[in-house]
Amino acid sequence: MNMGPIKDLGRVFDRVADAYDAGRPTYPDEVYRALSEASGVELEGATTVDIGAGTGIMTRALRARGSQVIAVDPGGEMLAKLVERTADEEGTPVAAVLADGNALPLADGVADLVTYAQSWHWLDPVSSIAEARRVLRPEGAIVGCWNLNHAAQADWLAAYEARLAAEVPSYYGPAVEEWSVPPIASAFEVIEERWIPWTRLVGIEDFLLGLRSHSYMAALSPRRADELVERRRGELRDAFPEGVLSVPMRVYLAVGR
Repeated sequence: MNMGPIKDLGRVFDRVADAYDAGRPTYPDEVYRALSEASGVELEGATTVDIGAGTGIMTRALRARGSQVIAVDPGGEMLAKLVERTADEEGTPVAAVLADGNALPLADGVADLVTYAQSWHWLDPVSSIAEARRVLRPEGAIVGCWNLNHAAQADWLAAYEARLAAEVPSYYGPAVEEWSVPPIASAFEVIEERWIPWTRLVGIEDFLLGLRSHSYMAALSPRRADELVERRRGELRDAFPEGVLSVPMRVYLAVGR
């Protein structure tokens, strides 16, 4: 699933920054327990470089657990949303750096953790890990994690993904035969890999905002994206008239040095 660097990646996600912030799921608490356990790094007091931080879903959770976070992202709108949300919720500014994860404007040995939450697959697999190693302290750790729909666990979700695959030319997800988790575990010395299952309860409208936040949706014209979302809305309302979805999820977590 390593998609590699693409031109103007920041602009791609800047176009959907609001949808990303409102619709993307958070990570369950077990992810942070597993991260600390596998890495040997206590989040309280740790310095973390969160690469591809987006609107700050992982950044805010790490700060809430006592980490000092440097948030790095190539999208100005995404970082602006991160700074706004972090200041509103926590009252203290976050260090936000507009930069590419393949070339970090940070000094050597400044971090206890480098995290890629839903982001490493956009980067160069060699340059990004070399930069992560450079900015880490000797006992630091690299963490990659992805929050994924577990379509095999629900017929309605498998059908939903299959319809997206049929209608969206650049769709890449569980309905594509060659889809897999990003090969980050082969890029460094792995300490541990884990799959963490959980269930997301979400309203249909927030679920559809999450759909709009994906790069394959941002690649569509606004009209085509609106039409597709409207079709999904009708299908989901017919299937779930109460308006709430129970979405089986799983987080893939890889921790290494």
